[in-house]
Amino acid sequence: MSSEAVTPPRTLWELYWGFLSIGARSFGGVLPWAHRVMVEERRWVAPAEFAEVLALCQFLPGPNVGNVSIVLGRRWFGPMGALVAFLGLMALPLVWVFALALLYADFAAEPGVRAVVTGVGIAGGGLFIGTAVKLAKPLTSRPWGIALAVSCACVIAFGRISLFIVLPVATLLGVLAAHKGRL
Repeated sequence: MSSEAVTPPRTLWELYWGFLSIGARSFGGVLPWAHRVMVEERRWVAPAEFAEVLALCQFLPGPNVGNVSIVLGRRWFGPMGALVAFLGLMALPLVWVFALALLYADFAAEPGVRAVVTGVGIAGGGLFIGTAVKLAKPLTSRPWGIALAVSCACVIAFGRISLFIVLPVATLLGVLAAHKGRL
């Protein structure tokens, strides 16, 4: 998608409804739906820009897509946009989590409920993997980016090195590679 095809939301109301639709569909994880709505359906941001904003927001404390809603909402409409986007994202999930917590407390020991929870967890993992593939597409023309991403994943997964160590080192390597024109 070219930058000309990107059309940010025009009103706070459109921003709110967009993020409300993300939160409403985000069973199994917000990231797949955030990418789908913002990049593919509404075309608010380009795929590479979404990946860049997400990378920044993963570095910050708090929920990644919640941070994305605040960053993009502020970019488009200032502090009010940040608030509106975050409230839109969190409104329905908050209600559903409270309702499901009340139900789950009463039925958690039932084998059928346990099977559903296991199935939902597996589906969420699949959504995560699918989104990771989509986010990696802008990196395909940047071999150094792919190498850095794969190295980080391997060091964390197989080397059991803490994210608190890997993230600053990866950030430094990314800055150096970008400075040398490799990213």
